[in-house]
Amino acid sequence: MEARSKSIEQWFAAIEQGQIKLPRFQRHEAWRPQQIAGLFENILRSPSLPIGVLLILEVGDKELFHSRPIVGAPSLSAKPNMQLLDGQQRMTALWRALTDNYQELRAFVRLRPNENKPKEEEESASPAVEIEKRWDRKGVLQPVWADDPVAAIGRGLAPLSIFRPGVAGEANFKAWRERLRADNAYSDEIGDFAGELRKRVLSYTLPFLSLPVGTSRETALEVFINMNTSASPLTDYDIVVAQVEEGTGESLHEKVQSLLTSAPAAKDYGQIEDILLSVAALLLDKPPLKKTYLEDDFGSGLSKVWSQVVAGVERGLQFLADEALLNEKTLPSDVAVYLTCALWAVAADLKLDHEGNARSIIRKALWRACWTDRYGKTATTRAFADFRALRLLIRGESSSSPELFDDAVYRLPAIEEIKLAGWPGRKERLPRAILATSLRRRAQDFADGTPINRSNVANRELDHLYSIKFMKVDRNSALVNRALNCALISSATNRNKSGEPPSKFIAKRAEAANLGVETVRWRLATHLIPYDELVADNYEQFLDVRAQLIEADMNALCTGAEPVT
Repeated sequence: MEARSKSIEQWFAAIEQGQIKLPRFQRHEAWRPQQIAGLFENILRSPSLPIGVLLILEVGDKELFHSRPIVGAPSLSAKPNMQLLDGQQRMTALWRALTDNYQELRAFVRLRPNENKPKEEEESASPAVEIEKRWDRKGVLQPVWADDPVAAIGRGLAPLSIFRPGVAGEANFKAWRERLRADNAYSDEIGDFAGELRKRVLSYTLPFLSLPVGTSRETALEVFINMNTSASPLTDYDIVVAQVEEGTGESLHEKVQSLLTSAPAAKDYGQIEDILLSVAALLLDKPPLKKTYLEDDFGSGLSKVWSQVVAGVERGLQFLADEALLNEKTLPSDVAVYLTCALWAVAADLKLDHEGNARSIIRKALWRACWTDRYGKTATTRAFADFRALRLLIRGESSSSPELFDDAVYRLPAIEEIKLAGWPGRKERLPRAILATSLRRRAQDFADGTPINRSNVANRELDHLYSIKFMKVDRNSALVNRALNCALISSATNRNKSGEPPSKFIAKRAEAANLGVETVRWRLATHLIPYDELVADNYEQFLDVRAQLIEADMNALCTGAEPVT
């Protein structure tokens, strides 16, 4: 391994000519605006500060890893001379900020003191770098001043793009200077300071370690994993991505993007990467643990079962939608997602009665995962044990039930526990299980009658059926913040409520619906809300009856059956 260095100007020339690219297994951008600003402040200060060492793999006659250009860089088809193994975030920030390639932000350097700050805060060896966020308003990027050099210098700011290396950068600097002169906003002091900062950027050197031509794929990946020094440490998924690339020459990033195209709802249930790793581990007959993901052969194993993973995720997500578990915020248990998807991977090829039997088994597993405390502690190892038993049950190779189905050990909550369960906005299993069960009958909005589905769940809000104001209690009172006192309704309907008694609000809905009381009665029933007890304005009686309705559906779902009307 050899240590060398290049100036930013030399690095930019290499990027523009396609001489340096990223191995395709590298993660995508992860830096926040503050990190971008800090990078340039280290470069621009006098004396400058180091920003870390890059890791380069020299490319010979053939690339060891498929490559892609740095974001925003020319997409040249030429084979690169180097692949950047570590330092992607720094190099991407340098390239995009200096070429003004970010859509959502623009980077500026302060050339004049900020009059809104005390003088002592402005005194620094490093010129301040400020990141201005951008947004679209009727086709015009805001704030408008960020695109106007004169307006920007009026604020004491100049765009970092005037420091871009190369011919394009010189043109940027000259155009900026001439624009200021044309509006009498230029001074020799400003020009000299900007010119000095430009020299600092161009001459700033980045050291790098170079793995020579002839380095094996295995060695390069081992060095990449062990020496990654970015501000965003490698995750288990990052390492698996590298393993897949090394073992098969395929890009896991591209595989995942293809999956998200066919199953976009996967993003609604949390980190898609975690779901995929867990499903793959189960299908490889391994527990979904960090230890599993770091095994040398896990990446190649994932590639072998990838088609099963895709089939399971596609079928599993559709099943979750059918069961009205529509996104991460309605999930009682994270295990429910990857266990369901893995089980549907097992059942993907079943037809007719065999598929119907599998559906019943998976429904039972899903809802018992939601309603019991089976997956509290050591969830991953328990999920692995249950999956192995359920897989045999679905295939008809065994009649033995998993521990998840053991009523004596993992009992369903009693009706009093259901009554006392807290507010489902908190990430607690039992309140969310109650909410999820109340959505299972396609919970229609009280006012517009729209059934809940994946496309509108994000626009629904948790509503107190008996309001805090009506109950005359503190906002944090456990009496009113109960899952049974909650319904998920549209934001518009929720905003139309007030502190009036439930009977009065429901009467208004019946009158406005033009279809009478029965229409509103039916809409409430789809939430398992008892109409008569709600409009009686008797809170305790209401809780008693709704708890019974929830309990009945819970019992049905946790046996794998469809609840009766």
